[in-house]
Parts: sequence; C-alpha cells; structure tokens
Amino acid sequence: MASIEFRKITKRFGDVEVIPDMDLDIADGEFVALLGPSGCGKSTSLLLLAGIYLPSTGDLLFDGHVVNDVEAKDRNVGIVFQSYALYPHMTVRDNIMFPLRFKKTPREEAIRRVNEAAALVQVGDLLDRRPGQLSGGQQQRVALARALVKQPQLLLLDEPLSNLDATLRLSMRTEIKSLQDELGVTTILVTHDQIEATTMADRIICMRAGRIEQAGTPDDLYARPSSLFVASFIGSPPINLVEGKAVNGTVDVSGIGFPATGATGAVTIGLRPEHLVVADTGLPGRIAQIEPMGREVLYVVSTDIGHIRILEQGSTAGRGAGEAVHVGFDEAHSLVFDTTTERLIPDSHVKPPAP
Repeated sequence: MASIEFRKITKRFGDVEVIPDMDLDIADGEFVALLGPSGCGKSTSLLLLAGIYLPSTGDLLFDGHVVNDVEAKDRNVGIVFQSYALYPHMTVRDNIMFPLRFKKTPREEAIRRVNEAAALVQVGDLLDRRPGQLSGGQQQRVALARALVKQPQLLLLDEPLSNLDATLRLSMRTEIKSLQDELGVTTILVTHDQIEATTMADRIICMRAGRIEQAGTPDDLYARPSSLFVASFIGSPPINLVEGKAVNGTVDVSGIGFPATGATGAVTIGLRPEHLVVADTGLPGRIAQIEPMGREVLYVVSTDIGHIRILEQGSTAGRGAGEAVHVGFDEAHSLVFDTTTERLIPDSHVKPPAP
C-alpha cells in the first residue's frame, strides 16, 4: 500500500488554473474522500494520482518517492470510473484479467488472481457473461474486481455509485467500505455526494475552486465547519443561515436580538434543522410548510428573519400548516461566522431571544 503526498501541486490547462496550490498528506491504508461541487478540482486531483495528468508544478509522492514522471501503467494504481468502462465484447473474466496483460502476468497466476478478485466482490458465477448481460450493480462489482486484480498500492474511485439506484447505492457503500477495511488498501473516493463521503471515508477533504477548504473526519466537518461553504455543503436538510450584526454581546437580525458571545461586526448565524425544536419560547413564527420525510418531518417556519427549517423525529406531523409556534435551540449547537471572511468564529455562540 502507499502513503501519498501532494507538495505544492498546481495544475493548469492553458491559462486556466484548476488547482492553484495543493498540500495534502494521505496515510498508508487511509480511506479519504475528495468532496466538493462540480469544477472544484477533485477529479483533476484523482487523474494526477492516476498519472493521466501531470502536475504543472510541485511534486507528487508515493511512499516518499516522487512519481511525477512515472507513467500511469507503472504506478500500480487501480481505478473504478463512473461509467465502469467495461469492454462490451469481452467476458467478465477477460475484463477483470485485462490489466494483468500489461504486467505480463503468467497465465496460471492471472487466472488465480481473477478468480480471487471475482470472489471478493461476489461475481464469481458471472465470469462467462458479457457486460451487456449484467445489471448496473454487477457491472460496478466487475469494475471493482478489475481494479483490485492488480493488487494496487492505491485504489481510486471516481463517483463509483452515481449510476446505481438508491437502494443499491446504500448496500454498495457498505460493501466497498468493508472491502477496504479488509484489504487495507489506500483508497481515494471522488464524489459530490456528501452522504457517500461521510458514510465511507475515514477523512474528508472538502474542496472549493481547486483549494482545500477543510480536511477532517466527517464529524469535524459537520459539527465544526471552518467556513460558511463547508457548513452549507455538509448536512441535509441544509443549514439555516441568517445574517446579522453583533454589538455589545447581542446579534441583531432584522430587529430581533440574539444574545451572543465572542462575536463582533457582521456575522452569519448557522443553525442546523435537526438542532432546532418547536418550543414554548424562542423565535416566534408560523408553520408555512410541512414535508414528511419518512422517519422525520421537516417544518418550514415563517419568521421575521426569514424561513427557518426544523427537522423533527417521527413519521407523522404533530402540527399543522398555519400554526403559530416558537423556534428554540441549544446555544451549544449554534455556529457563528464572520460574514466578510466567511470563516467560523471560534467559541462564538448565540442564544434564542428571550420571550
């Protein structure tokens, strides 16, 4: 397996700088997700690791050795693409065996490794079929087996579950994570899906415009987002954000005062829907919309500071549209950001207004 280092990596395409300056260390055996919206540089980073792109400047290291000039075929990297990229005229067996041809693996060893890889991802009984005879989930497993048959030091997953239905995505998340735990292979997942990232990865690298916005565990990014971007990108339903001005221990939002600690000037308050409750006291409002979500109910409450989303446990709504309510929350779960810099203000919190 391999430890990975990006040292002052930049990548330009003509005059367009996709990755301006990346420093990142990935430990041997770690499962890391590169998470972010389209165009943030996550796929470019993956293709740099694969050797398909070369850095414009900086060094890329595997186990302490610079690999900038090492060709893709010599990097011992396994890749699973979004499209799976299986050869339609080949059997499953030949698709899985294909990477071993370039390594000139002896026939008997190649057959053994194909059988092992197929058994690992549970497609051993499909080896004589062609991709057109397989379901999407089976094709995904074959693509994974083809990546693993090389016994790679690094496994790259490029949006591997995006073509699967919701139920299959759920089961494949579990299976891929279990497989990675079993093999201990260093794995990098590229995704725009926060659920995939938070459920599968040991650590998330949240990217924005080619830069690392925040790196940490899923809990770090959810509970302690370093910026408004991360707070907005992580969490579903999305976080409530309201702008105000902090003066003398109070944040004024549209004439409503929230007691505050540690904040001054223009600020943005972040309140996650699951941390809000319908209470006897707090911010007054009226239920404008109710959205049943199965095990939870989402209330959209109209208040003087805008619409506020509250997520409540339970399959049945206990309140009706138009009902007058108060929005309450725990100070410990409030987040306060500097509106100008968009960065989290450490140790700053707000309380619900007094009744």
